[in-house]
Formats: sequence, C-alpha cells, structure tokens
Amino acid sequence: MNLLQYRFGLSRRRLFQFAGAAAAGGFALTLDEKPALAQAVFAAYPFQLGVAAGDPAADGFVIWTRLAPRPLDRDRGMPAQAVEVTWEVASDPGFRTVLQTGKALARPELGHSVHVEVAGLSPATAYFYRFLAGREESARGRVKTLPAAGAAVPAARFGVAGCQHYEQGSYVAHRRLSEESLDFIFFYGDYIYEGRSARTRNAAGGPFDNPRQHLGDEIYSLDDYRQRYSQYRMDADLQAAHASTGWFVVWDDHEIDNNWAADLDQDGSPPALFNLRRQAAAQAFYEFMPLRLSSLPVGPSLQLYRRATFGDLMSLQFLDTRQYRSDQPCGDKWGVCGDLDRPEAEMMGLRQEKWLYEGLSASKSRWNVLAQQIMVMDLDRDPGPQYAANIDSWGGYRTPRARLLKALKDRRISNPVILTGDEHQNYAGEVFLDGRSPEGPPIAAEFVTTSISSGGDGMDQRPDMVKIQAVNPMLRFNNAQRGYVICDVTPDRWITSFKVMDRISDRGGSISVRARAEVAAGSSRVGMS
Repeated sequence: MNLLQYRFGLSRRRLFQFAGAAAAGGFALTLDEKPALAQAVFAAYPFQLGVAAGDPAADGFVIWTRLAPRPLDRDRGMPAQAVEVTWEVASDPGFRTVLQTGKALARPELGHSVHVEVAGLSPATAYFYRFLAGREESARGRVKTLPAAGAAVPAARFGVAGCQHYEQGSYVAHRRLSEESLDFIFFYGDYIYEGRSARTRNAAGGPFDNPRQHLGDEIYSLDDYRQRYSQYRMDADLQAAHASTGWFVVWDDHEIDNNWAADLDQDGSPPALFNLRRQAAAQAFYEFMPLRLSSLPVGPSLQLYRRATFGDLMSLQFLDTRQYRSDQPCGDKWGVCGDLDRPEAEMMGLRQEKWLYEGLSASKSRWNVLAQQIMVMDLDRDPGPQYAANIDSWGGYRTPRARLLKALKDRRISNPVILTGDEHQNYAGEVFLDGRSPEGPPIAAEFVTTSISSGGDGMDQRPDMVKIQAVNPMLRFNNAQRGYVICDVTPDRWITSFKVMDRISDRGGSISVRARAEVAAGSSRVGMS
C-alpha cells in the first residue's frame, strides 16, 4: 500500500486513475467519479480571492483558486455542490499559446477551492495560468519552473516574506514585492492572525486606531478560519504578490493559535479539544494555500516539511517547527530557567530531523538552505549582567539546537544558510554552537526577515535592540521597519537585501534598501554594506 492508498483509502483501480491523471499533465483532486455538479452561474464575480501558484518543481507546479462570489458569507455564495472549473497554462501572458488545459472540480468539502498539479513542463521557464468557470475568467498569474536538478545555474533571485497582521497596516509591501522579478517567494508563516477584532491598539505612544479591523471574535471553527483567510485574501496587494510568482508556504503559530506547540495551546485547553481547533485550522490552511495533494490534512496533521532543488546552486529544506515540538520552557516567558537544556526537548521531531540530516548529507548543491520560522542565533536578550533567551526560538530548545548545528558542522554541509521570520524585525548574523562563548568560525549564516505588516510602521532600530546588539557580537545588523528580503545567489556569493517601507499605515509608503548582507562561498562570515 503506498502513500495515496494509505491517506485516502483508494482502491487499486482508483489509484491507477490518480496516477494516470497526474501523468497526463495537470492533476486536480477529484475523489468522486460522478459528483452532482452545479451550474457555473454566479450572482457575483466568483474569483474575488485571486489566484496563486506554489511548490514549483523542474517540470511543473500547483495552481490554485477558490470560487467565492460572497467571500465573507458562511456559504461564500456557492451551492452545496461541486462546480466544474477549466484551467489553462500558457507560454505567454496573452494566452495565445495554451500549452495545457483541463477540468477541475471546486468541491464544497474544500470550500470550493481548486488545487491543480501541473506537470510535463520545461525546467527554468516562465508560464502563465488562469481559471474559467461558466462565463467568468480569473486573474492571470505567472510562475516559473525550477531548473533541473544538477543543472549548472549561474544565479537565483527570490523573496522572503511573512507575518502579515491584517489589522496593523496595509499590504503595500506585498505590492512592492510583486514588482520584483523573482524565481519564487518563500513565505515563512503567520499568514493570518487568529485574534478578535480590535479597533485600537496600545503602543509606546499610547492607544491608536488600527488601520483596519478583523471581522469577528477569536477564531475556532472551520467557518471562522475560512472567513479570516477570505478577509486577508481579498486584499489586492496580497493577490498581486501571489500572482507574480510561485510561493513555497509554511506556517508558524498564528495560523492556529499564538505560541502553540504540537497539541498544546497557550490557553490551557485540553489537548483533545485543541486538536479539534487544529483540525479546522489545518483544513483552512490547505484550502487557501497552493499546496500539493500530499499536504492534504489528516485530522489535525498536515505534511509541510519538504525540499526543493534549484539546479546545482541550491537545495532548500522547508521545515515545520510547530507541529512536532515539545512544550515551550520557562512557563512560556522570556528569560532563563533550567528547562532550556532539557535533554528530551524536541523542535522538529525525530522523524523530520532524520529526514533533514539525510537530505543535507545527500545534497550536492553549492548552497544548502534551511527555510524555517524561528531564530537559530541564541541572542542574549538581556543587555545587563543576566542572560535572557527568547524561549519561542531555538534558544529555548538548546538540546535539539545543538544536534542541528553539530550535524551541519560534522557532516560538513556545504555553505549552510538559515532563513527565518517571526521576530517582526530584520537581523543578519552568524550562528555558533554557543553564542555566549563563540569558538572558531561560524557554523552558518542566518538572515531574519521582518514582517509585512505586523507591528505597524516600526522604526529603524528599537532602543532596546541597540543595547542587545552591543552585547551580541555575532549579530551584524538589526532593523525594525516593515518589508521583505531579496536573496541574490550565485555559485560564489550570497547577497541578502533588506528592503524596508518608510510606512505601512497607508498605501502611499515607499520601499528602499536599508542594508545588504553578503556571504562568500566557503565562509559563513556575514559582511554588511
């Protein structure tokens, strides 16, 4: 019995039908041979949530849309029946040369979302895609296939983004990101925030009005999560970023609940009840993301760790640091306690950890990228005589952190680079086994990307971070504005450009390069300019 049979209970005959559909090119989830179909006639425009592409490979990618004439309504303005959708992939934005086309079902069980796995395409090539339902046409998207594994590649250019709290600012950074010419985007997590609507927010200067508000209270049910995703996805700037290139998406905590770990939430809910919430959140995440069928949730679990190879230049390992971790130490409060070094602590879980080390050891790529959610640098967060750790980072899980770094060092992994989010700030620095007593050359370079909107307009550098940077020499750069990161990679050099917005409180903000970090192949030392 293989994976598809195990996950979906497919008969041998249905398994061959799945495989045949995939081999023929595009593959869309159709678990019912003869579903009752509704007519594709809509009271309003059905593609209001845009289009997206994801998980690009050398021969194809996933394309996504969702039928929703009334996106914020419980039924989304859709019947409780499947609707047939036509998809097209072309070599040109005008669709004069359509290379592949097919039919997919937008099913009510998945909120009328559509995931089509397109295959049989050429590597390192830009393609364009769209969807049609009845007389309606979606927006058009662009996506590039990856170079073939092992192919000589002179350069790669990709973006990193995440943490997009809807209430705390506009998504104008996404609009600027959509204007970059990129091979792909890595989205590190916190696509939505689960909290209730808040008209005002407290900050250093006192209460102020949020630029916009969530609908409703804190979210728990599948309908709640679907509405929250829809509210985010209706943003035109976010839609532009999705349509501009393919995304690799993972999650962090706010897609379910702040600071969750495995079957534990921050509110003390019984694990069995929290797993019901996880199940709703996992289904909604799959419904709204351009993910492959292999990520279809099973109960509260969702397969997110995976890898991609960019020719001979890069191997990218996309990690999941939420679903398999043990509880956060120190009562979930920043500081220091005896639990930081607990030997039984897990961050990735042993199965993911084994998968990671085996993949890194087998890699023949020039650069090996760990694309994940939380900081690996163990910064001392107390500029005074005491030591304080961010326990919601690898610094709170020192035993699995040591295993990870020793694996990178002992296995002599070629040019490891760690890409991180979560902090709502930009950081560039060097990773040592013990940042308090750094010995020898750094094991890896780490680049932490700030938020798209979480935290509001921000500032160049927070006063507390000036002091923290002074006592952490491995931290080479810090900034607290909003924006994203662009990575330009060649066989000899890695350049990370930190692009920041002067403001996001309205859509009139402008983007600029605040700093560039550079790493030469063969060294994990980070230089700044």
